[in-house]
Amino acid sequence: MPVIFRYKGYRFFFYSNEGSPREPVHVHVRGSGGEAKFWLHPMVRVAESHGFDARTLRELTEAVEQNTAIIEGAWNEYFC
Repeated sequence: MPVIFRYKGYRFFFYSNEGSPREPVHVHVRGSGGEAKFWLHPMVRVAESHGFDARTLRELTEAVEQNTAIIEGAWNEYFC
């Protein structure tokens, strides 16, 4: 599971076996006893979440929005 970046103790990553057919570009976040998945398009949004409260999800959504280019670049480099 390639880690793209870390932010305030959270790991932003994707799984190397993202399914077949592969899902669209997204990122997983794990830390503080929770994990979430965020879609990047057409806009950043939570796909699923376990263990994060609403405040944390808002903060993580902002982190994903601010790093969309980095996430997409890492995804394309790994999968394409």
